[in-house]
Amino acid sequence: MADNAQLMRILLVEDSLADVELTLDALRDAKVANDVTVVRDGAAALEHLRASPGDTPDLVILDLNLPRMTGHEVLAAMRKDEALRRIPVAVLTTSSAEADVEKTYDLGANCFLTKPVEIEQFIHVVQSIDNFWLGLVRLPQ
Repeated sequence: MADNAQLMRILLVEDSLADVELTLDALRDAKVANDVTVVRDGAAALEHLRASPGDTPDLVILDLNLPRMTGHEVLAAMRKDEALRRIPVAVLTTSSAEADVEKTYDLGANCFLTKPVEIEQFIHVVQSIDNFWLGLVRLPQ
């Protein structure tokens, strides 16, 4: 479990380098201690998660539109895997399609957020994710 005395370990699964940089900047600006690992495609996300089963992240921030394996496929695989199924997943994507929202929740995501177009709003959304998961939520150990 992450608390204010510990680093929150975040796995950011995002193929857009610009969005990776914005997300990392927003997390740094939040002044909250976190350790972020970035992977750029869905298959790499699962490889990373399965490589260290005893050292899983506290939170996965997952895009849906990824190469090699979609975010939905990653989420489905995580929820079927006993070692990964309890990891909270915040989907952060450009999609606002109702079908994507429904499918994401059906697959067990903890929240669905649409990436805002405006940079300031994007930063606010990322910082809100960090503040919520680190400051308010009790995570499993």
